[in-house]
Amino acid sequence: MTSTLTRTAPRDHAGRLSGRLVLVSLSAPLTPAALFALSLLVTGGETNLQILITLGSLLLTGLIVGGIGLSRLATTHYRITGDRFEVSAGLLFRSRHSIPLVRVRGIDVTAHPVHRLFGLTTLRLDTGGQGAAARRAVRLDGVTKGQAAELRRLILEGRESGHAADSDGVISELDRSWLRYAPLTVWGVGSVLAAAGTVYRTLHEMKIDPLDLGVVQDLVRRFGSVPLWFGVLVTVLAVVALGVASSTLTFIENWSGYELRRAEGGVLRVRRGLLATRSVSMEEHRLRGLELVEPLPLRWAGGARLNAVTTGLGDRDENRRRRVLTPAVPRAEALAVAAQILPPTDPAGRELLDGRELLGRRELAAHPRVARRRRAGQALTASVLIAAIPAGLGLWLGPGLVTTGAITGLVLVPVLTALARSAYHSLGHAVRGRYLVTSYGAFARRTVVLRRDGVIGWNITRSPFQRRTGLLTLGATTAAGDGIYRVRDVSVNEGLTLAEIALPGLLTPFIERHP
Repeated sequence: MTSTLTRTAPRDHAGRLSGRLVLVSLSAPLTPAALFALSLLVTGGETNLQILITLGSLLLTGLIVGGIGLSRLATTHYRITGDRFEVSAGLLFRSRHSIPLVRVRGIDVTAHPVHRLFGLTTLRLDTGGQGAAARRAVRLDGVTKGQAAELRRLILEGRESGHAADSDGVISELDRSWLRYAPLTVWGVGSVLAAAGTVYRTLHEMKIDPLDLGVVQDLVRRFGSVPLWFGVLVTVLAVVALGVASSTLTFIENWSGYELRRAEGGVLRVRRGLLATRSVSMEEHRLRGLELVEPLPLRWAGGARLNAVTTGLGDRDENRRRRVLTPAVPRAEALAVAAQILPPTDPAGRELLDGRELLGRRELAAHPRVARRRRAGQALTASVLIAAIPAGLGLWLGPGLVTTGAITGLVLVPVLTALARSAYHSLGHAVRGRYLVTSYGAFARRTVVLRRDGVIGWNITRSPFQRRTGLLTLGATTAAGDGIYRVRDVSVNEGLTLAEIALPGLLTPFIERHP
């Protein structure tokens, strides 16, 4: 079943930010008060001048933020008139934006915890700009959910769309069993270490020595007499446990209420979030392909994530944050979603492979064995260089470090060699129908299907090693996603042939032919 949309001009509609923004602005100075109470609890009721100065500066910052919020409430007006969306804001420096509805490429709705507490959201309109234009995307920071829904509806009604959606409805939604994939990431451990560093730096700025705190002194008394190896082991296990808990809680916060839906007008809409709700819209006619990401721990568990390769999501950093179509899910689920987003037939009715078959890595061309030797050499070189650091220091500081360097090398060689082998087996490429397929990656394998008509040029690079061994890296440049997607370490003849098949004639003026 298909639906065809006709452009209809919405009725004039005007409004302002919600009055509940007053409550949000007044809550900003409360944060320093809470921090002051926490500092008294940590220090047992003691305080000093440094603590008062730090919290005073935070209080001043909170007052400034609250004042900015109140001025935004007093000065921001918006309206939809005819086929344009207009916003005016600013107290000292007045700004006005007038955007044709036809240029609106994305309508995102987000709500951070404080806004959500008061039933508010932030509506963002993207026009597909890059760089500074993307950073100047129009935001209405502090509208109610009803206002946001009404504005979205009116803008979509007024936006010209000659595209039809194959079907409207839910493509994927949250399954609680996906929670098992949450701990399979190193970012949880990284966040624990980052949080510990932040706490230490904050206490240091407040002239508080963490080693003098009562809870730390109690831990020292309990474990100060245990062997060093046992203390290190317990610390590592504690960090890993906290990392797993952090990853799980982050997954719950980011992906609660997840839903991927195809809405009217050929728009893919991703909604997710527990404390901070997010809603990202992507126009299907701007979709240039899909990316299947399989980090190593997730790949061992049979999981993957799916990203969109699309335009209209802002600059590269914005694109990376907003292009995600699924959380970590079973690989079969990711491929099933891909099959629905990239259907097996195009508008002309020609038979094509669907997203499941394109991302399934079947019939991808293998890369030369010299590419495997290159990765093995890089692994051995990295192992030697890392092990040489403690070993070199041991020549001045003592033989213990030399032994540490030797053990480090013995451990790293098999580990990095295994990663090199995984990186080689991840390599692959093909031209399948109207898509270019490329696969690569050691720790995180990425399989990308890119529409050939979305490729605007080729970027060919050759390192000294590649020149000696007859290899090159072929980069397909595009206005979507990361901007360039590479076919790594392919032979010169095969790479140039691939480029010619994918985009006939584009490289012909630059190729020198020898008899």
